Amino acid sequence: MIGRDTLLGLVPHQGAMCLWDRVLDWDDTRIRLATATHRDPSHPLRGAQGLRAVHLCEYGAQAMAVHGGLRGRAAGLPVRPGMLVALRGTRLHVAYVDALEGDLIGEAEAVAEGTDSQQYAFRILHGGQLLAEGRAAVMLG
Repeated sequence: MIGRDTLLGLVPHQGAMCLWDRVLDWDDTRIRLATATHRDPSHPLRGAQGLRAVHLCEYGAQAMAVHGGLRGRAAGLPVRPGMLVALRGTRLHVAYVDALEGDLIGEAEAVAEGTDSQQYAFRILHGGQLLAEGRAAVMLG
């Protein structure tokens, strides 16, 4: 299992904005992660009513970044920063997530990539229930 200290070296977001706690498993095309950050009352994306499900898109984007960083490190390459440029087919199945007990599970799978871009499909689940899903495109720096 890969913990939070390693994750902080794989995403540009630091501190509370690093949304994942640990990597459960990964291979060259997919990754599965877990976190309890959604329950943090001081979550940086939390509003007055709670943490909206739309922010699960950021969880998906960070899952992609972690996967890309792990792949780069495995190949002996530096971690390349990326910029989220598009979300497609995004579906949210709940309104808020901060009251959900236990961990969120994130899954991301690389579906297309070029020299300077990647496209992933992502899913965020809780207790086997699908909370959010979609595709995201990233341009690499």
